[in-house]
Amino acid sequence: MESFPTAPGSDHDGRRPPAGGVRPEILASWQRSQSLGIDRERADLPVERDLDPDSRLIRAAAPVLARLCERFSGVPVTVALADSRANIVERWGDPAGLELMDAASLVPGANVDERFMGTSSVSMVLSTRAPFVVVGHEHFLHELKELTCMAAPVRDPVGGTVRGAVNLSVPRALADPRMALVLQDATERIGERLLELSTARELELMHSFQQARERGGHAELDLGSGELSRLAGTAPPLAAQERLTLLERAVDLISSSGETFAEVPLAGSRVAVLRRRELHHGDAEGAAVEVSFRDALGTGTATAPDGRQVPLLDRPTEAAGANPSGASEEPPAAGPADAWLLLVGEPGVGRLAAEARGRLSLLNEAGARLGTTLDMRRTAEELAEIAVPRFADLVVVDLVEGVLAGEEPPPGRLRPGVALRRVAVWAGEGSRDTMTGGVNEPSGFPAGTPQARCLDTGRPVTDSVVTAALADDPADRVHPVDLLGEGEHSYLAAPLSARGSLLGLAGFYRRGRTKPYEQDDLTLAGELAARTAISIDNARRYRREHHASLTLQRSLLPHALPRLSTVDLASRYLPADARAGVGGDWFDAIPLSGMRVALVVGDVPGNGLQAAATMGRLRTAVRTLAGLDLLPEEVLAHLDDLVSRTPDDSAGEQDPATGATCLYAIYDPVSCRCTAARAGHPPPAVLTPGGKAELIGLPAGPPLGLGGLQPYESATVDLPPGSLLTMYTDGLLKESRGYGDTDARTGQLLASLEHAGPALEDICDRVADTLPPGGPHDDVALLLARVHALPEERVACWEFPSEPTAVARARALTRAQLAEWGMSELDFNTGLVVSELVTNAVRYGGQGPVSLRLLRDDSLICEVSDRSNTSPRIRRAATTEEGGRGLFLVAQYTKSWGARYMPQGKTVWAEQIPQPEQPAPETDEQALLAMFDDPG
Repeated sequence: MESFPTAPGSDHDGRRPPAGGVRPEILASWQRSQSLGIDRERADLPVERDLDPDSRLIRAAAPVLARLCERFSGVPVTVALADSRANIVERWGDPAGLELMDAASLVPGANVDERFMGTSSVSMVLSTRAPFVVVGHEHFLHELKELTCMAAPVRDPVGGTVRGAVNLSVPRALADPRMALVLQDATERIGERLLELSTARELELMHSFQQARERGGHAELDLGSGELSRLAGTAPPLAAQERLTLLERAVDLISSSGETFAEVPLAGSRVAVLRRRELHHGDAEGAAVEVSFRDALGTGTATAPDGRQVPLLDRPTEAAGANPSGASEEPPAAGPADAWLLLVGEPGVGRLAAEARGRLSLLNEAGARLGTTLDMRRTAEELAEIAVPRFADLVVVDLVEGVLAGEEPPPGRLRPGVALRRVAVWAGEGSRDTMTGGVNEPSGFPAGTPQARCLDTGRPVTDSVVTAALADDPADRVHPVDLLGEGEHSYLAAPLSARGSLLGLAGFYRRGRTKPYEQDDLTLAGELAARTAISIDNARRYRREHHASLTLQRSLLPHALPRLSTVDLASRYLPADARAGVGGDWFDAIPLSGMRVALVVGDVPGNGLQAAATMGRLRTAVRTLAGLDLLPEEVLAHLDDLVSRTPDDSAGEQDPATGATCLYAIYDPVSCRCTAARAGHPPPAVLTPGGKAELIGLPAGPPLGLGGLQPYESATVDLPPGSLLTMYTDGLLKESRGYGDTDARTGQLLASLEHAGPALEDICDRVADTLPPGGPHDDVALLLARVHALPEERVACWEFPSEPTAVARARALTRAQLAEWGMSELDFNTGLVVSELVTNAVRYGGQGPVSLRLLRDDSLICEVSDRSNTSPRIRRAATTEEGGRGLFLVAQYTKSWGARYMPQGKTVWAEQIPQPEQPAPETDEQALLAMFDDPG
């Protein structure tokens, strides 16, 4: 019950609604009343002359409201009873008050709806379906400003339908909030009397049928035990589910106006035949449903007027109840048949029971259809499609902007002015192509609107919508007026609340006022909205995690591939669809010594944050192992060992990277050879100039983490300059959740490579076009590399015997080659590097020749190879030692240096960056020697 508001300052002229002390919903009603053009001085109320003075509502309310007026004896109060259409059907109270009502045209039959009278307590009750109080200054009509009017709905206990409203008017100075509580008690008692009257009518119908049954010798069905008893004996019992099915079908028959019989299949090849019979007893009109069983009792059939074969029951000649008007007499039964009474009731009660079952069916459907996708907008559309037309004619769904972005919604109620966006509008299949309704546009709800009340209270609310009052005021167009059409409609707002936070609200509309939303509808809408909110919140959480996973994965993938003179690179990363989530696919291109490049593609099982984090861990490990210049099979062996090891504190747990696949290849632009190995990964494809695309035959190694099954092996192939090497993950070959026809998908890949143009980016797009419509079912990582050879004029190679004289000769040849390349500014540094590396190779390289190779590109690379596998390292030499400083000097005068191992021997390399514009700094010999002093 609304509290009594405080009256504001004077508003004697009544020209506008008072600005203070008035609730927002009253102000909204004032604005609607003004838009409808209602005269505030004297309203022109339509009067219904044909009222039933002996209606059930009046009979139930008359004694209760008479006692209510006696209770307020001595206080000038008036009580008015209005029906569900806002027509005053009866009045009680003080004579002076009744005269005042007559002066205001509030006579029996007058319609006090907001459309004719403006803001009043009865119109607010019938609109909101809840108790309401209107204080004098809040009335729209001037004649009522000295009164405080309080009204409460009269509900039918069966179904909660609002049958009418009771209004109590009292001078404003004498109003007491306790009067509203007394009024509410009175309306509850009226509801109880409505139930009593309904029960009495059904008892009369039951008595009528019992008399007919006694004359016809029928037996009856005991619904408690399910036993069918008759004078001649006992019929077989019914199972619990069979009894429930028969009762539900009987409810449908009672509430139906056209059906007269139904057949229900039962266990054991039995068929239950239900027959509806009209009943009349005084002013009570209803129906009875009898049941018989075809197989055991031999029920006959006859041809109905519409051509159907209908079952016949042995109906006694003195049965109660008349045939419907215009209905033909039933043909005589083919033989004797027993029928048992199943249900007696009025059509209205049957309708309520059928509606209750319909609501349960709607909830079951919502449980099956809501949240089938992890998409917030689609979930909102699913709610609208479920509700139309069974629960509403039009549904709109609005969500908080932050929720759509994946943000955490604020706890509790939504603050005023929170940004909302309309995500779904649905009015049935017929309006699919023509309807807009503001979808994807911002939405807001001023104070006093039912949407604002719903968001403020967090509970479902109902109200009426008069489109004529909204048509001329676009600022307050909070309802889809164009879709509703002209007239007065019913509206129900339900909050989308999950885990203590409001995500938005759903609005349900029924066109016209023939079937307004009732209490049971509020409960159903709240349940539908709650289930929808949970699905939307799950989608929001998934979207946030999906976005975080995708962001993490993209941050762990290369931001840009290296620019190399010997290899052109292009890549694509295509994430899976929203249902599959983000996987652990990755690719990488790592420059190596000797102008070689390592190309890597891998796939971690699973999806989500863990897969992305595991991918980052493996990619880091691969880059670290690549820096050691290991062979491809050795890189995979180290990765397998890394994944196979389990920390002591997690014994029994499997590394998330177990089962990951990897393809590792090294391309050498000097020899134009590619060496590759794979761990459970699809083999790469190569397209040679003028040739056909084909897969490279690589030995198949086990996925990572399954080491011990077999050693990894590599294979080496020659790649002519201009060849296209394609590396990819298995998502490119999947047609569905499984692999499908892998050979067919591989053929599509090779065909797309053969018919692609020279641009690598276009080739990536062409390969991506081979994916199934709607996107890949698994993440796809694609890496393309077009290889080139290093020109011969940029390579210089020599081989020397392993003897001391090789040092001077190597230095002289290097100086001459640098002069030929125009790189004489590197004479000093390169001479020092060559001297130290060749000297070490002669001293420690074992028996065999020493090779020197110079590679010229953007940098100068000096490589010295020998037959020894001894690892070179920098050490601190004492001041008294003559040697031990060579590698230290090499490190000081070059950009980088290192060693790589071959099947026989090793290669020590050093790289320098030419800087012709900057003179080489003078060497500080003392500073260099000081670095080798013994400590202390």
